Amino acid sequence: MEELSLLFNGFAIAITPYNIAMMFVGTILGVLIGTLPGLGGANGVAILLPLTFSMEPTSAIIMLSCIYWGALFGGAITSILFNIPGEPWSVATTFDGFPLAQKGSPGEALTAAFTSSFIGAFFAVLVITFLAPMVAKFALKFGPAEFFAVQLLTFCSFVGMSKEPPFKTIAAMMIGFALASVGMDSVTGQLRLTFGSEEMMRGFDFLIAVIGLFGLGEILMTMEEGLAFKGTEAKINARVVFQTWAKLPQYWATSLRSSLIGCWMGITPGGATPASFMAYGIAKKFAKNPEGFGKGELEGIIAPETAAHAAGTSALLPMLTLGIPGSPTAAVLLGGLLIWGLQPGPLLFVEKADFVWGLIASMYLGNLAGLIVVLTTVPYFAAILKIPFSIIAPVILVICAIGSYTVANAEFDMILMLIFGVIGYVFKKLSYPLAPMVLALVLGKMAEGSFRQALLSSQGDLSIFWSNGLVGGISGLAILLLISPLLAKLWSLAKGGNKAAA
Repeated sequence: MEELSLLFNGFAIAITPYNIAMMFVGTILGVLIGTLPGLGGANGVAILLPLTFSMEPTSAIIMLSCIYWGALFGGAITSILFNIPGEPWSVATTFDGFPLAQKGSPGEALTAAFTSSFIGAFFAVLVITFLAPMVAKFALKFGPAEFFAVQLLTFCSFVGMSKEPPFKTIAAMMIGFALASVGMDSVTGQLRLTFGSEEMMRGFDFLIAVIGLFGLGEILMTMEEGLAFKGTEAKINARVVFQTWAKLPQYWATSLRSSLIGCWMGITPGGATPASFMAYGIAKKFAKNPEGFGKGELEGIIAPETAAHAAGTSALLPMLTLGIPGSPTAAVLLGGLLIWGLQPGPLLFVEKADFVWGLIASMYLGNLAGLIVVLTTVPYFAAILKIPFSIIAPVILVICAIGSYTVANAEFDMILMLIFGVIGYVFKKLSYPLAPMVLALVLGKMAEGSFRQALLSSQGDLSIFWSNGLVGGISGLAILLLISPLLAKLWSLAKGGNKAAA
């Protein structure tokens, strides 16, 4: 009951006219970002983050989180109407969304996608509401060793659960750690890897890196591919909405299963993209009509959209309670909180309870605002794709440059942004994941600080990371996840050997 009273207090904070306006502004910007291939939730939040520096932290995070919800919604528009995934997690939506639109039912496909997205996010917010305070209270018992174990678990989760080869994930993460170590040592105050440059003393700001890696890198890739938009016109009216809503209850099991998959993948963190594919595959396995998947099956839209939104939303739970981002966008939001002087983690629920519960309340309202916006404005956002990409790309590049300059009012940051953009382009060409690199860049110094504090308290004895059941269990799980790809490979080899012997 305590959580409910705190939540109602959060609603009182979130429903001020200014915060409501920020919700709709953020949602509209997010849908626009999600609609345009080459951008995305993490990119949009990173590019627009500097614009919120003069705002109150609560209003700023509400606007930025609504950009995230809007981007999640917007990715379905291009997937269904144009067969172009606006977001990576929207790829699975194209499998049945575009065929259903081609059959003459784009309104039905879009309504099912938007409503499923709303349900998945709503389920995840409920999980955050009731689970986050419990996790935060439990985490208050953590010391430096426990925090390092949790951070190690996060890094190892990315290695063990990544769809990319483990060596690529580890390589990207090592580059992130190297970049995070540049600048002033937080413990000794000595300069590291600055090579005599005064500009390098500040280190690499994560926001500059994210704008370059995601924003500029995606634009370069899109320019190379030469996108041409050809798709289906769509209008959603009340009759189509209510007819589609009448069909959705029969897929309640798929929605519930996909919500659970999404929450698990968001918290662990697996990510929205693997969650959408996993939910799609499991839905097809349990479907009454699996042959219809890939040909315009409504269930094939419901499953990935529900899971993607549940994963994207629940990724904020470890970010708020432990200071561990569960997705690239959560990592950007984490950086924003640090810029505003807020330290995510268990103490945030004690010291800044109004902020936390105002944010959680805004998740409910922002998700509802997103559903209203997309159901009423689809034709307008779809029409944006008729603008030549040769016009859109320079506008996005200018926004990226302005965003990078305003972080510290330094021209050198724009040069760094261009360098990171090239790195992001090379990573995408070589199929190296960017998320582990961003995660290591954001959490690298925090993990190093926890590690060194733990060793100082134990006088250099590494056994502190196995000194009790809690830290030992977390560390053991981290190592298990780290070697899980190797164990899976050995298992498949042993299974193949047994079959050959038989």
